Amino acid sequence: MLVIKNLETHYGNIRALKGISLEIKKGEIVTLIGANGAGKTTTLKTISGLIKPTRGTITYEGQEISGKAPDAIVQMGISQVPEGRRVFTRLTVLENLEMGAYARRDQEIGQDMDKVFGLFPILKERQRQPAGTLSGGEQQMLAIGRALMARPKLLLLDEPSMGLAPLIVRTIFNIIQNINAQGTTILLVEQNAHLALSVADRGYVLETGQVQLADEAKKLLNDPRVRKAYLGD
Repeated sequence: MLVIKNLETHYGNIRALKGISLEIKKGEIVTLIGANGAGKTTTLKTISGLIKPTRGTITYEGQEISGKAPDAIVQMGISQVPEGRRVFTRLTVLENLEMGAYARRDQEIGQDMDKVFGLFPILKERQRQPAGTLSGGEQQMLAIGRALMARPKLLLLDEPSMGLAPLIVRTIFNIIQNINAQGTTILLVEQNAHLALSVADRGYVLETGQVQLADEAKKLLNDPRVRKAYLGD
């Protein structure tokens, strides 16, 4: 579904991505793990068109998307849930979800709204509330629901567990697995390496803008190098 080859991205004179290559197959959950500053968020932003690559290619469903505008990439079927949730705090829950469907012109937006409310019943209860009055976990649910309203084939998730209580994190990750089971492919960036590798099919370990390890998630979970660096063993 998605193939990245020799991708380089710069922030001014700083080379943030140093020729990374990875691929995602349809139906998978693939995770990127690594320390802060490893290039995980930069990878997602480059896929989404928010950052322009300086070298390399990004191919989605056989089509080169490097350099395309972010809204065009959304319309092709890629949605991102940003780090820190970034909901529109002054808009209601319902208005936030409607914003997720801004590029759609079909007649099935209402059906997809009902699906989001089915995944997140609390959002239905609070649909008239300003998003800024929601708890952190509820805002994370809203950010995921907003991305789903674009009807993505590939969902990019950036640190969905950040700042949330353990019980809420487990709920969020159960929903992520449910979304995947319903047919959405997922690329997951997550600082909680154990949790990410527990739900993923495959994983990539990024260090200072380079892929250092790539394997099935279960094998990475048991790799001594990963356990020492990211799992506290």
